[in-house]
Amino acid sequence: MGRLGKLLLGLLVIAGVAVGALYAFQGRIAVALMAGVVERNMAADPIGALEDGLHVGLCGAGAPLPDPSRGGPCAVVIAKRGDAARVFAVDAGSAGVRTMAQMQIPPGAIDGVLLTHFHSDHIDGLGELAMQRWVNRMATSPLPVHGPGGVERVVNGFNEAYAQDFVYRTEHHGADIVPPSGAGLVSAAFATPVDGTDTILIDEDGLRISAFNVDHTPVAPAVGYRIDFEGRSLVVSGDTVKSANLIRAARGADLMLHEALSPTLVNMLTRAARAADLPNIEKITQDILDYHTYPVQAAEAAQEAGVAMLVFHHIVPALPLSALEGVFTEGVADAYDGPTAVAADGDFWSLPADSDEIKYSDRM
Repeated sequence: MGRLGKLLLGLLVIAGVAVGALYAFQGRIAVALMAGVVERNMAADPIGALEDGLHVGLCGAGAPLPDPSRGGPCAVVIAKRGDAARVFAVDAGSAGVRTMAQMQIPPGAIDGVLLTHFHSDHIDGLGELAMQRWVNRMATSPLPVHGPGGVERVVNGFNEAYAQDFVYRTEHHGADIVPPSGAGLVSAAFATPVDGTDTILIDEDGLRISAFNVDHTPVAPAVGYRIDFEGRSLVVSGDTVKSANLIRAARGADLMLHEALSPTLVNMLTRAARAADLPNIEKITQDILDYHTYPVQAAEAAQEAGVAMLVFHHIVPALPLSALEGVFTEGVADAYDGPTAVAADGDFWSLPADSDEIKYSDRM
């Protein structure tokens, strides 16, 4: 090797050492930063810091189609007064519990789950949610899962699937840390309400949670929920076509989370499936038009019910570009004169007690 070659080799070795040292220095900084973040997160009390009132966060604003901004359907409802809070998940779509953690809503705080129906995208995160709640809460009783008839079968299936995991986790850490009695789920079934009536699930300490029937044919039973607390009210539609019974139940609510499907964008998927000779996908995209609500229809329902704000969730199809939200909501402003939002994961609304204010924050 000539003198020039040796010189170049030496420079490369020096440069390599310098780069290695730089990476090591960056690593030490990253470890220090991570330690600080972990300590703050462990000590934080994000629910305790909320003001009194009713709060709702989207831990999943999407549907079965993959969406970079939206996981499977999941909402967290928090009724907060003083030092006390009741926390419920409405549906438990995939990755919902992980999104909760990113939103600084501890899974251990969940007091119960309210299932709207038993489509897979609304229940497939139940096992993970139950496990995280059990371990983080050191729960001594299973996670209650409220739902219409059939919820028992769902709960039994998840408990059976996780039965061995229940044993392992207690053996890992001991019964004092992971009490066996707190493992899994317990069903809290209620009779499906008929149109014109509500089924009251909880009515205590000013918190009232009621279920009402919706139309998601051929899926039955299917329900929505209304939550009232401290003079504020929230309605979650569940999956449904435009429903007169939902309009009745939502009358005068402050905030309504309503599922929505854009026929314009879904028809685009149908044409693409036909061009790609995918008859199964073509058929599915045609079928879903019949058992979901279009954005304009949801806006009409909100207007008829006198709802103060309408939030679209369970977004179908996926909206990979924010510019598509304008297409999704085309015609909505003509049907509804209140504020609207197309939800994404991490969206969080607060309804302060005894007020008409609606506050928004992004917790992601």
